[in-house]
Amino acid sequence: MFNGKTLLITGGTGSFGKTVLNKFIDSNIGKIIIFSRDEKKQEELRLKYNSDKIRFIIGDVRDYNSIHSALRCVDFVFHAAALKQVPSCEFYPLEAVKTNIIGTDNVLTAAIDQHVSKVVVLSTDKAVYPINAMGISKAMAEKVVFSKSKSFDNVKTIMCCTRYGNVMASRGSVIPLFFEQALKDQDITITDPEMTRFLMSLNESVDLVLHAFMNAKQGDLFVQKAPASTVDDLAKAIIKITNSKSKIKIIGSRHGEKLYESLISREEKIRAIEEGDYYRVPSDNRGLNYTLYENEGNINLNNVNDYTSHNTYRLNVDEIIKLISRLPEVDNYINREKNW
Repeated sequence: MFNGKTLLITGGTGSFGKTVLNKFIDSNIGKIIIFSRDEKKQEELRLKYNSDKIRFIIGDVRDYNSIHSALRCVDFVFHAAALKQVPSCEFYPLEAVKTNIIGTDNVLTAAIDQHVSKVVVLSTDKAVYPINAMGISKAMAEKVVFSKSKSFDNVKTIMCCTRYGNVMASRGSVIPLFFEQALKDQDITITDPEMTRFLMSLNESVDLVLHAFMNAKQGDLFVQKAPASTVDDLAKAIIKITNSKSKIKIIGSRHGEKLYESLISREEKIRAIEEGDYYRVPSDNRGLNYTLYENEGNINLNNVNDYTSHNTYRLNVDEIIKLISRLPEVDNYINREKNW
């Protein structure tokens, strides 16, 4: 499907982009373009791979002209550029608006103008019933996708979204912090022991995007079925893995944090279609003239539950150990700390 094609990844120097590179560098893909603002991380990737298949472009999705020119002759886009840290977005919400909402609109508008075949936009569980600036901005980014997907006649650019929970060991996630604290026998700081979060690996996040890429119709949303754990059990698992003497210290919730996350709202769950390990939520393609549409059946929202980290499969400590021990990043954390 990527034979000889050109793929551009916005925010490509992040954890997701690096995982895509590892997966595709030895494939028959024509070219991978890494589009980001971070010249240092681009240089690190350039030196690591030293491959003619990879092209690096310094640019910012906030700047329409830079993303528009970067998309010339591009076949596919994985849009991963975003501000993702909940506390920082709480303090600087307009920065989240500029990157997550306006940046997404820029990517999609440029993709349509440059006749890109398909764009997959990466979103987050925090976009469902959002209470923080990061989640609100990503929810609006999704709305931009759904709006553009049905606002233009005869547009050949397929636009869709993927939505996922915490990606284990990704940059800025809690697992690297817990490992660092445990390996130094420091207190492991958790917010709320009963707080739950979905758990998925970086490879699974790429698999979700590829599933969306291969199966998406205009305006679709894709979600992977994922297990979850409490923050307390996650900390206990890492203490066991590292044979640490660390104690768990409860510090309270940070700005804008939820007790649990939702991957699919109950309103979306009504329309969701199961596809093996994934849910697909088709676009609601009704127009503003609702009198043209009949209400088929009387669906009671009280009989439908949203898909949350509280009601999905809950991992115990031993299951968490088994899950995160398979992550290649775990050995890196342990070896790095030993060499300090």
